[in-house]
Amino acid sequence: MGIRGNLTPQQLNFFNTQGYIVIESFASPEEIKGMRDRMDELLSDFDCSVTSIFSTKNQKESTDDHFFESADKVSFFFEEKAFDDDGKLKQSKQLSINKVGHALHEHEPVFKNFCGLGKLLSTLVSLGYKSPAIIQSMYIFKQPGIGGEVVPHQDNSFLYTNPTSCTGLWLALEDATVVNGCLWAIPGSHKNGLVRRFIRDENGVHFDRPSPDYDQKDFVSIEVKAGSMVVIHGDLIHQSFENQSSKSRHALSLHVVDTKDHVWASDNWLRRRVDPEPLYVSP
Repeated sequence: MGIRGNLTPQQLNFFNTQGYIVIESFASPEEIKGMRDRMDELLSDFDCSVTSIFSTKNQKESTDDHFFESADKVSFFFEEKAFDDDGKLKQSKQLSINKVGHALHEHEPVFKNFCGLGKLLSTLVSLGYKSPAIIQSMYIFKQPGIGGEVVPHQDNSFLYTNPTSCTGLWLALEDATVVNGCLWAIPGSHKNGLVRRFIRDENGVHFDRPSPDYDQKDFVSIEVKAGSMVVIHGDLIHQSFENQSSKSRHALSLHVVDTKDHVWASDNWLRRRVDPEPLYVSP
């Protein structure tokens, strides 16, 4: 017997009209603790003499080989504001990391187990996936005081298939509020289609056209409790602001694409050595 979808007609209608849904209590406190504890261990063992900075505001300038090679590894990326003028960390590495990615779901059992749970697969079935694969996973810290801004974007820009198929699964590992940098989105913006693509070619990485100007009044905040999962349509315009509070905003971000009747673009930034294993294949 195949996997059954777990989203209600009301949830699907909201997703189709607004471009996102919030599923409360998707992860249990025990699941959250397991992922946070494992990340603490990874950070403790991490040699921070190898530095790479992640920024969505200066992606072309801040993209390096470390970033390119992280597609199927567990790699660490620092916040832009983590270093002083001499290039030294202003505080501990645990409070300086922007994110860890992009293959936690393949190499770390705690994260791999969560990604294979029936409830996650059932959500993807509800969304119409035939052969979904997690193409990247990121543990995002949104550090207190220095957690960087994520500018308005669409996930399909970065993880393009033909036809488009990316969905973001954003799991709050801590409460996310307007104070510590929760998600913001323009409801219904996914209906306007993909605006631009982020391409990797012989010149490095770049967008194929400039970003439109967005009116901040069109965005709504998506405040959620720890354990909630935000499901994000690949064409939804969304963003988050700097975390200027004293509280972090940890989250697990997964991106899924369909591998059946969809072609992964060869000029995407993310290039794996081996194709991702589908979570399931529909009959």
